[in-house]
Amino acid sequence: MIKFCLVVAALSAGCGLISSDVTNFDLTLPDKAFSVDAASWEIDDAEAQPLLQTSCTGNETVCASAAQAACPMNCDGECNASTQTCDLSLAVSLYQTVDLLNEKPELQQINDEPVIKVTLQSVTWEVTANTLNTATPPMKVYVAPMSVMDPNSPDAKEIGTIAGVDAGMVTDAPQQIAFTATGRADLIAAMSTFKTPFNVIVGSTITIGQGDSVPQGRLDAVVQIKASAGL
Repeated sequence: MIKFCLVVAALSAGCGLISSDVTNFDLTLPDKAFSVDAASWEIDDAEAQPLLQTSCTGNETVCASAAQAACPMNCDGECNASTQTCDLSLAVSLYQTVDLLNEKPELQQINDEPVIKVTLQSVTWEVTANTLNTATPPMKVYVAPMSVMDPNSPDAKEIGTIAGVDAGMVTDAPQQIAFTATGRADLIAAMSTFKTPFNVIVGSTITIGQGDSVPQGRLDAVVQIKASAGL
């Protein structure tokens, strides 16, 4: 299960309290980590290896059928057009709810205000441990209403991309996400309506093909969002 680490820090507010002039807020949230654990796919190696060697020439549906035996959920089989053998596609679809009003009780002091003005400094990610034996592709990050947990939902707004990570790689410093054209504005909008919880979603697909190893291991990472807010 992947969990997120979300750290929202104000630049000039002090000690977690609303300043006396009510112009700056400390929005620092409790840390939330996320992990990609290969065990969550429950892949049957005895079924997966034959799948990756299965010819799908003239019969693309054979891959989907074989994938059902290789892993019970969040996976699919697709015919690789180049090799004409089956690939195993593993879905990454994870979310975490951000509830500013409850996680930062001091915001209840301005409960009559409909919105706050959020200034976003940066959104970074960092891989702290990685025993995963396969590379992860770029992962898209979304914001969505709390009822939406699927990155493919039309109500999920893509805000940026986390770069791909090589097998076993860890980062030596925080890395910036690549924002979409409207990503910063969409994240700010979600944070500004502080009474309404929202979800942060990560979505991607890890594709395993002929000659690749079945995923094993785990990747641990944190995401950090730095912002300040006022009225």
